[in-house]
Amino acid sequence: MARYLSPEWAEEFNEALSSVVLPSPGPDATLATAGGRFTVVQEIRDSPDGDLRLTLRVDLGSLRVRIDPLINMPAGTEGRDEDRVDVTIALSYEDASAMSSGELSPAEALNTGRIKVRGDLSVLVATQEILAAARASTQTVGSTTTY
Repeated sequence: MARYLSPEWAEEFNEALSSVVLPSPGPDATLATAGGRFTVVQEIRDSPDGDLRLTLRVDLGSLRVRIDPLINMPAGTEGRDEDRVDVTIALSYEDASAMSSGELSPAEALNTGRIKVRGDLSVLVATQEILAAARASTQTVGSTTTY
């Protein structure tokens, strides 16, 4: 049983995602998602491991997560493609855990001001659709995660 947002959890999550084949962007794709590449970052405060940055990257049909300490990007890296972020979500560990476990819906968190979002909201919508498509593969990880 991996603890939510631990390196072991990220490894299990990525392993579950490795079998997921994402569809190519459809005709309704936004400009940000039409190329099949986009990045969503969650800035998570007050986790057991400190403030974290959970990066979810979609790249031409694959989906991966990475967890790093939340620090400012080094000067001169903002223009690099691998550092490009399309949308950023800022929230507490408590709210991230509640959303991950299904106790809090993203819509409720947004509507009640428990999360802050900046960037391209169309990417956030596309991410929710992709995660819903991957849910069957990641269900086992979710059922064994500790919080």
